[in-house]
Amino acid sequence: MTSPDPTKPLRVLGLMSGTSLDGIDLAVLETNGETITAVGAEGSASYRAETLALVKAAIADALQWPRGAPVPPSFAPAEHAITQDHANAIAAFRHQHGFEATGALDLIGFHGQTILHEPPTAQRPQGRTIQLGDGAMLARETGVDVVYDFRTADVAAGGHGAPFAPAYHVARMRAAGLQAPVAALNLGGVANLTWWGGGEDVIAFDCGPANGPLDQWVLAQTGAPMDKDGKLARSGTVHDSVLMFLLDHPFFGEPPPKSLDRYDFGPEAVRGLSPADGAATLAAFTAGAVALGLKQLPTPPTALIVAGGGRKNPAIMAELAARTGIPLLSAEEAGWRGDAIEAEAFAYLAARSIRGLPLSFPGTTGVPQPKLGGKLARAA
Repeated sequence: MTSPDPTKPLRVLGLMSGTSLDGIDLAVLETNGETITAVGAEGSASYRAETLALVKAAIADALQWPRGAPVPPSFAPAEHAITQDHANAIAAFRHQHGFEATGALDLIGFHGQTILHEPPTAQRPQGRTIQLGDGAMLARETGVDVVYDFRTADVAAGGHGAPFAPAYHVARMRAAGLQAPVAALNLGGVANLTWWGGGEDVIAFDCGPANGPLDQWVLAQTGAPMDKDGKLARSGTVHDSVLMFLLDHPFFGEPPPKSLDRYDFGPEAVRGLSPADGAATLAAFTAGAVALGLKQLPTPPTALIVAGGGRKNPAIMAELAARTGIPLLSAEEAGWRGDAIEAEAFAYLAARSIRGLPLSFPGTTGVPQPKLGGKLARAA
């Protein structure tokens, strides 16, 4: 897939499967990797139960995987199942939205499934990040060129490999004509902030946990995968002493750039609380961590655009409003598609990758210089 004019917009299907393991998001974007010409169809698909079991086994092994040791044998079957589920999701999406014809899609941006993220530290200067997903297999299955493995080049160059959506957040801010300084907050398993001060002035970092600890708590206490509509948290009371203990973690005092693994924070601190009080305290923890992150920005943003699944939890949103004091806009209120932002981001990054444009920057991942990334798997 080559274009006589490298700046010509491409129709790219972006794919994102987040650390919450709630499935696969798909979104079409027309872009040349700089400007956004149009947004197209969006959708989602669930992982098969057997895939989830394989992924959870791979995550458990990854968390115990010593550096330098052989790759755990659980990775290969998990990667094959992840890729097959993405291929199945793409086939259904193309059929539903009329993208089945050859050439209907120019490119696929395939993030894969993160099973491990270890940021660099003073004691461990080289980070490690693992996203399972076989780009070559997906290209064969779909007949479309695939860009994949977005993060490892950044990590190899000394960056954190996260967050990776900020370049797209800023492109959306520019396209919407938003007045800087403005910030975007993504509430997935982890919370990350993108601050745009105008021009090329961008700072981004993981600011704390988002849905991760709350989901773990709710699953353990009720068997439900998440606190739907914030009902459990809204029925409970925040325990300030526990919240203060959580927010005293050294991570929150570290300056950006910084990043987190989905499992760096869990629900252990709220054990002993009632299910409702534990949920309320963890929702407040997410908001309190964001508030601390906002204090690390050069100037407060005039508005905070909230995307990701956490925006659907009224308990988290109420805590954010109370603890940040900054006007909140849901992604939809800003004219964005809150469930598709990260899938759109990897469509955008795929277009940047094949044009040889950088995907990450010193202000977003801490990489020393703007860094190219992504690998291209040809369909034929």
